[in-house]
Amino acid sequence: MVQMKIFPHIIIAILCLGFANISFAQKGKATIYKNKNIQAAGLYHDFNKSKDTLVLRSDKKINYLYTANNSNDEDIKVRVDSNSYKLPLNKLKKGRNVLVAIQSPLKIVFVVEVEKEFPKPIVKTLSAVD
Repeated sequence: MVQMKIFPHIIIAILCLGFANISFAQKGKATIYKNKNIQAAGLYHDFNKSKDTLVLRSDKKINYLYTANNSNDEDIKVRVDSNSYKLPLNKLKKGRNVLVAIQSPLKIVFVVEVEKEFPKPIVKTLSAVD
């Protein structure tokens, strides 16, 4: 009789732990190593509050943003031409990513190290049925 009262509590506890594990398992982890040079002080480069996007902001126009990694695949080359830019961290590969932001004539270099990959967005494709 006592076992019947405990059984629903055990099932609920297992379900709660399972859902908690799923929700935390999908988050990536990254660290930013900022450029502390005085000339780079005009460029704000940090993560947003949810730590899934790199935010760049400046009073001067940011011309380009690109990665200077040793691999040719999955490199980022973006023409920004704006005072701010947001880069989702799921576009960076796992490992060390050297990023270069160009503000003519300056090239500001900083590093984002992705320790745990961020989930890629699910792309749904539509197909026409004839």
